[in-house]
Amino acid sequence: MAQDTPSISSSLRPIDADRFGLDEARHLLWRAGFGGTPQQVKALAAWGPEKAVEALVDFDKSASYPAPRPDEFDATLVTELSDEERLAVRRAAQSQDEDTLARFRQRRMEQERRDRAQIVEVQKWWLRRLIESPRPLQEKMTLFWHGHFATSYRTIENSYHMFLQNQSFRAHALGNFGELLFAIIRDPAMIAYLDNNDSRRQAPNENLARELMELFSLGEGNYGEKDIKEGARALTGYSFRGNQFAFFPDRHDDGPKVILGQSGNLDGDGFVRAILAQKACSEFLAAKLYQFFVAPIPARAEPGHREAVTVVTQMGSALRASRYELRPVLRRLFLSEHFYDPAVRLARIKSPAELVVGAARSLLAPTRELSVLLDAMDLMGQSLFFPPSVKGWDGGRRWINTSTLFVRQNTLNYMLTGRTPQGFEPLADSRVFDPAPLLAPLSPDDRKDPARLAGFLMRELLGAAATEDQRAALAHFLTSGPSPDHPDTLRGAIALITALPQYQLC
Repeated sequence: MAQDTPSISSSLRPIDADRFGLDEARHLLWRAGFGGTPQQVKALAAWGPEKAVEALVDFDKSASYPAPRPDEFDATLVTELSDEERLAVRRAAQSQDEDTLARFRQRRMEQERRDRAQIVEVQKWWLRRLIESPRPLQEKMTLFWHGHFATSYRTIENSYHMFLQNQSFRAHALGNFGELLFAIIRDPAMIAYLDNNDSRRQAPNENLARELMELFSLGEGNYGEKDIKEGARALTGYSFRGNQFAFFPDRHDDGPKVILGQSGNLDGDGFVRAILAQKACSEFLAAKLYQFFVAPIPARAEPGHREAVTVVTQMGSALRASRYELRPVLRRLFLSEHFYDPAVRLARIKSPAELVVGAARSLLAPTRELSVLLDAMDLMGQSLFFPPSVKGWDGGRRWINTSTLFVRQNTLNYMLTGRTPQGFEPLADSRVFDPAPLLAPLSPDDRKDPARLAGFLMRELLGAAATEDQRAALAHFLTSGPSPDHPDTLRGAIALITALPQYQLC
């Protein structure tokens, strides 16, 4: 992260239009999306901050993109036993009928095999959507919610439930956080992940109630053990049948409860309303949004802590004023002086998703084999639909170590060249990366000038992180080919830039 200075802005006042240039437009595209081409950066800079932010935030008005269809994937792969089948299993167990039991086990194993194959297709589907959607902020927020309300296929083993949850995150992307909380306590994937389908009035399960407050809305220290126990009682009977939420009144504890100072015969919705009434909720969410879109919040003794906390406090107030509507709060953030302060630019390490999707979108690199990219993202530490725990991905500096940095460099090289550790992908010759469109903003003379071309590529790919020595080295490299703007020379130059440590920042 860039060094803090006494002049760092802590203001959410809109940035002046005359201070919004190429660097600011590039920063906006990376943070509110997954980067952009030099042409897109130039276009947003010409629009100015208001129009540029509006184009990203009001994505409902932007180019249409096919909405996910309910029949996109098979909803029937994982089915529960019918009452008759349960009875048959019980009788077979009692009579030691191994043939019947083996048939049921085989059926279950086949279901699991087909469902494991389908979750891979769901992963490919979302990765393609991340790369292709003309609504980058909608997909960026879907990714944010996936990490915030982390749910793993590895635990629930139901690919369609994961797909439904992903649709819900997209539908609520920049909507109302309260409505999303109401939806999450009815989400089959979340209910199964945190065992609420086994919660009954005689034995309330506390998992969902605890994580709802600790990780999803309030944070540690803003609730007590009694709130967890009472919240668990409020959520009894919240389950699902098949692919739909189901409320079972006979399992629900309808007695009086006291949660976070709210009393009455509270159910799950009453529990959520009690959470939303807490000031800590808006501040907790504001901090999560800040760290995802702006920068890590420095420790109390570190430079920049006071300014970051000031902005988070303002964002929390804005969330309360908007009754948890997210769009106006993020619009204000993306227009603010603080958001464009040099101290918070290039202050985040790209997640594996941001790295891969960003390379595809900003470099116009071929998508290539989605399964290879997904495997690489897994090796980098971020497998979509498989967060490591209910806490999601830690991110930040934990994305980078000697192993993951090596995978990052190899993955980018694969996207640019088609080269794999075993050779080249079969379609490498027909999926050649063409760097020429990236040079559209340059004049023909500048494309032939190694120094100017090197400066342009470094600025577009690394922003202010590039050093003079690196520009000079790249300019020298550009003289080694047939011409500086020859496709092979350019591909080599871009591969060198993407291998630099600064390319890991956004």
